Amino acid sequence: MLNCKVLIAVCASAVLASSAAGQELVYQPNNPSFGGNPFNSAHLLGVANSQNGYEAPEEPEDQQTQSEIFLRQLQSRLLSGLAGQVTEAIFGEDPQDQGTIAFDDQVINFVRGLDSVTITVDDLTLGATTTIVLPIFATGS
Repeated sequence: MLNCKVLIAVCASAVLASSAAGQELVYQPNNPSFGGNPFNSAHLLGVANSQNGYEAPEEPEDQQTQSEIFLRQLQSRLLSGLAGQVTEAIFGEDPQDQGTIAFDDQVINFVRGLDSVTITVDDLTLGATTTIVLPIFATGS
């Protein structure tokens, strides 16, 4: 019985001594981007790549011909010219209060208000309408 009491006393003193000798907990990140060990970077990159489920979209097999590229660039230039006409009509030297510009299946209406210009673009083939409201900043002269 005496040995059992001695064993309990020794165990209790060991538990008290170990808890009294505890160390301060210090946080250290794993990721080197946040101050962790720089030797972890290869491992973390490997783990991230193994978990990455993204697959790049496949490249189209058929390349555009020279005529398709030319037509796309021509259409871009025509639309750019149309945008220039709309800008000139709204903000040019002789700005209009309202107007309509039609190009193919696109109809652009604009109305100048007191503090803004409302532009409405109607795509007749899709039946879609886009409205843009641009503020007018008064310049002091």
